[in-house]
Amino acid sequence: MDLKAKKKRSVWIPVVTGLIRKNGKILLGLRPQGESLAGSWEFPGGKIDQGESPEFALKRELMEELGIDAEVGKLRMVHTHSYGERGVLLVFFDIHFWKGEPKKLYHEDLKWAEAEELETLQIPEANRNILKQLIQIIKEPI
Repeated sequence: MDLKAKKKRSVWIPVVTGLIRKNGKILLGLRPQGESLAGSWEFPGGKIDQGESPEFALKRELMEELGIDAEVGKLRMVHTHSYGERGVLLVFFDIHFWKGEPKKLYHEDLKWAEAEELETLQIPEANRNILKQLIQIIKEPI
């Protein structure tokens, strides 16, 4: 293969996600209008900034998005997905303990959903591709 003919490397965005569970349900946020994937229900979290560890980034994002001081738990899954020229590297962590009540600081709405309900909601394609694995994790006892 001619290395000079190699395609331009696509852009990858590292994203951390919190699986926040309470009473057998999972917390979801509705992405706001004007943002990419607006109107989709997502697991809270966000991009890892330069120089941040995934755990630190998730703790920061959950404070910014939900106003909670979260204790980042076990790494549960890592997944990649491409949206055209851009790709996302999704890193999922358990969040079992936090201080404060989640608030709509970023999302249009918040909801505590049953695991099976995820199949009926509009969720990002990157999450839909691994929905069976996510539902298994959500159903595990804490």
